[in-house]
Amino acid sequence: VELIESGGGLVQPGGSARLSCVAYGYSTRFSDMAWYRQAPGKQRDLVASITNVHQTSYTDLSRGRFTISRDRDQNTVWLQMNSLKPEDTAVYYCNDATHNRWGRGTAVTVPA
Repeated sequence: VELIESGGGLVQPGGSARLSCVAYGYSTRFSDMAWYRQAPGKQRDLVASITNVHQTSYTDLSRGRFTISRDRDQNTVWLQMNSLKPEDTAVYYCNDATHNRWGRGTAVTVPA
């Protein structure tokens, strides 16, 4: 039973990245899901969330640049990130809010 994130890496400023989160060993079909991020030396912050009925919510960190989506049949949640900035550098974590489960994170680096 785990959440596995992927899609991180080195992205040039202004570029895009698409993060994926896949649940293994259980179904997230009825879970509310979210993406968080944690920059070095900082707290973990909510980036975006999506309910089990596809209602989305964004924070000031993501609104206008990031899009969260999911496929309930594939047990997958995505975070499309556009117009990336150096301050978006962080480890991005997938969260199953309903079951209180976290992935191990995927690192995104946007150099200055």
